[in-house]
Amino acid sequence: MLDGGLNFLNLLRIGVDIALVWYVLYKLIMLIRGTKAIQLLKGILVVLIVWVLSRVFELQTIQYITNQAITWGFVFIVILFQPELRRALEQLGRGNIFSRGSRSEEEILEQKIEAIIQSCTYMAKRRIGALISLERETGIGDYAETGIPINGKLTHQLLTNIFTPNTPLHDGAVIIKDEEIMAAACYLPLSESPFISKELGTRHRAAMGISEVTDALTIVVSEETGNISCTKNGELMRELDRDALREFLRANLSPSPLKTSESKSRHRRGKKNG
Repeated sequence: MLDGGLNFLNLLRIGVDIALVWYVLYKLIMLIRGTKAIQLLKGILVVLIVWVLSRVFELQTIQYITNQAITWGFVFIVILFQPELRRALEQLGRGNIFSRGSRSEEEILEQKIEAIIQSCTYMAKRRIGALISLERETGIGDYAETGIPINGKLTHQLLTNIFTPNTPLHDGAVIIKDEEIMAAACYLPLSESPFISKELGTRHRAAMGISEVTDALTIVVSEETGNISCTKNGELMRELDRDALREFLRANLSPSPLKTSESKSRHRRGKKNG
């Protein structure tokens, strides 16, 4: 038995309290990941560090300025984080922010991959040009802001409709985050690499450009040839068929190598049974 009232129940209470706080912070960080809010959080952290240093070294002027920033900071946070706070409250009201959902991660991933494959193969057969960028660890929200917000659930019908010729959003890139189409008609940075084939157009250069500065996966459907290409980490893979595209997406979007190998083995067994 511990002295001073710090018994087992008190330790358990403290542990649960800390775990809940960390869990809430983790969910909030995941909610704003890839948005400008994460940059603002870094700015707040810098202000707090400066405030601590000003107290340690007794820098009166800097301490006064940082005190004012911290005092009025709550008001500015509410104003600056208004979209993120509204989205968090909406998800909390629907019970989504802390729930894992009824579908497994693998089922969600398979539906995402199949939607992309159906759309790309449909457009490839009809020579419809497309440029699709999938966010992974590095946030590409800044590029999404250059286009038109969609914020719609990813389906092959919606994805195909966006790239249909002579529609307002068909020119530019579609950016996908998780299972949502964030934005369409987005501008991606063009690669200036001299090693890219001259026969490749602007879509391929944009796909290479985004892959050189982020870890995003980008799919290109050629309007001239109908070929499907993918880029990753500055590498271009050309003329992928349906199965090759599926394996590429599974290998690079799966949350762990174990799930990837399990998915591939099930895919092979399904082929044999078929």
